[in-house]
Amino acid sequence: MPAGSLPAHPVTARAADVDEFFAPQRTSTSALPDPDPLLRNLTRGVLEVLAGVREIEQLARWLTEDAYRALLTRANLATRARSARGVPATRPVHAIRSVRLCVPADGVIEAVVVVATPARTRAVAVRLQGIDRRWRATSLALL
Repeated sequence: MPAGSLPAHPVTARAADVDEFFAPQRTSTSALPDPDPLLRNLTRGVLEVLAGVREIEQLARWLTEDAYRALLTRANLATRARSARGVPATRPVHAIRSVRLCVPADGVIEAVVVVATPARTRAVAVRLQGIDRRWRATSLALL
């Protein structure tokens, strides 16, 4: 390369390095905290969001974008259903009966949280992944 000339694609190489550096980074299970408190708190938060007594934005830090949008859609449907029936939003009464964990891969936890309410017992299925050195819910389902 002649003196004073630039490499062929310096910007492209640097842009790829920057994109990789700032992309979400997978984290090993050993580098993450115990998921049980998060699962319990996230379940409470999801039930409160669906009951209309908690803002979904309060859960955003624990959810990936896809999980957030799915919960937002379900919360909006629940709000419209309450409005159509003329039922006010009330804080849900529930007790967490059990938390069952499965570890299908390093940095991934699939869990089922069994919740008893006065009317019935329900299950919340959650998939957590270690992303950027913390647990994030990538999938939620209230069964």
